[in-house]
Amino acid sequence: MRDDTTPNETRNRSRNRVLLLLLFAMFFGSMIVAGALRFSGWRPSGTKNVGELLDPPGDVRALTPRLLSGGDYAWKAGERTWRIVVAPPADCDAECTTLAREIETVWQLFGKDADDVHVLWLCATQACAWPAGVPQPGTLKLLAPDAQLRAGLPRVDDTIVKAANASASTSGRGVPAYVIDPYGFVILRYAPGFDPSGLRTDVARLVKLK
Repeated sequence: MRDDTTPNETRNRSRNRVLLLLLFAMFFGSMIVAGALRFSGWRPSGTKNVGELLDPPGDVRALTPRLLSGGDYAWKAGERTWRIVVAPPADCDAECTTLAREIETVWQLFGKDADDVHVLWLCATQACAWPAGVPQPGTLKLLAPDAQLRAGLPRVDDTIVKAANASASTSGRGVPAYVIDPYGFVILRYAPGFDPSGLRTDVARLVKLK
């Protein structure tokens, strides 16, 4: 049987086959690479959270915190409200003042989205107040002591060691912070001594998820 295929047609067929194989390799190869990166835990730096992602998250949905002034604080998932939560110990003085000032600054920086972020200050005793001399965030809620809610904040009583001078150190109670989503899940934790700019970055991303 005679083959009437010209040299040009043969070259074109070969080139088309090579292109088809290259496209196949590019498509499925990218899927394989993406899958490998996904299962290895890699994510682009721009999408990484600064705080510790809690896995599994804490679940405080069944709890109804009480406000220090009276009344309940409900999670109200439909309102898409995020919460920054701090549960300071009873003997927290200068450390809490510094942290309160940082959190108030972070809250101010949310700008038009600030009303969507509540600051919850979980008191350790009934004789509790926002640190004196620090402006209060507009959405600040002082919560009455609640052992169950406190227990729902992972490692809430971690300690932090601070250098007192070059040759000695003192150990004090740490004050971590947390982010609770609109549904009542504790999703992020910030260890004692955290950088408040990281908290702002994480929450600013979350607030945009409407």
